[in-house]
Amino acid sequence: MIPTSINEAALRAGLESFSDPYLGQTLGQAKALVGLEPGPDGVRATVELGFPCADYQPELEAALRAHLAPALGAHPFALTLRARIIPHAVQRTLRPLPNVKNVVAVASGKGGVGKSTTAANLALAWAAQGARVGLLDADIYGPSQPQMMGLAGSKPTSADGKHLTPLRSHGVEVMSIGFMIDAEQPMAWRGPMATQALTQLLGDTQWGELDYLVVDMPPGTGDIQLTLAQRVPVSGAVIVTTPQDIALLDARKGLKMFQKVEVPVLGIVENMSVHVCSQCGHAEHLFGSGGGARMAAQYGVELLGELPLDIRIREDADGGSPTVVAEPQGARARAYLLMARRTAARLATLNKDYSRAFPKISVEAT
Repeated sequence: MIPTSINEAALRAGLESFSDPYLGQTLGQAKALVGLEPGPDGVRATVELGFPCADYQPELEAALRAHLAPALGAHPFALTLRARIIPHAVQRTLRPLPNVKNVVAVASGKGGVGKSTTAANLALAWAAQGARVGLLDADIYGPSQPQMMGLAGSKPTSADGKHLTPLRSHGVEVMSIGFMIDAEQPMAWRGPMATQALTQLLGDTQWGELDYLVVDMPPGTGDIQLTLAQRVPVSGAVIVTTPQDIALLDARKGLKMFQKVEVPVLGIVENMSVHVCSQCGHAEHLFGSGGGARMAAQYGVELLGELPLDIRIREDADGGSPTVVAEPQGARARAYLLMARRTAARLATLNKDYSRAFPKISVEAT
């Protein structure tokens, strides 16, 4: 029985008018309000978002309670929050990977900007937020994910002799060319051979049912990177840069490359944004400031995060437990978790993939 003091229509309108800060849409626009139950003991709303949100409940519930205060009065408010992650469209000439809803490429125009560390922590953050995640190390010439994910020296197996079973670490499925070669062996391969090796590694891996597959792309914007962007079915790309002008020049080339092959750029991650001295707490922008924000504004994309330059992030990655799992409640991990939430929320606003709804048609001679 609904108490006369609660106006259900006003509550629903209030909830649907709430603008989620990560989606950049109202709950009504996102069709996220899936249940509303006013009752004698208060009000319970059920909201369904298109991105991992296991750690978002307290923040969203408090924001909704404040937003609904005029309609709620003194009545208690509770939120049930859940995620429904769907596949999003890929390049028109490609088909999505089996078992993988969304492939997200993490790229940079140049090396040395922390792309691989960012990719590892992005994958781990999504897993921590409740998603099923895989990580593909596509950096053929410098595979670093086996070390970062604590899998150095490990080898994948094959149950059928045709497909590789990815290794698993910290709740994430991982595959890398680094599992196949000696750590000190140089990859003296020309572009076509490297590209073929990677596409084979991608296609011959027996991924589980994944919400996201994070692809740690090789640095640069040459033939290898362009060919991979054309052959790997990607739902969205993340560009990693540092604030300095030289890195931003190359990051712009990476962004343009993805636009050229019709891959949506989800946003910019500014890595090594600020250094805080571990001894005195002094904050200093060693590589300049605001570069990522200016680039995001210039190209009309989102600034997904400004990540710190901190020796402990490097130590965590070198030790095989990246920051998100090494100190999940710490400020450094929080920066990655927020970046991951913004990235997934941005992807959730893009076009859905309808190709899976259509049956495959084959023609056979009889």
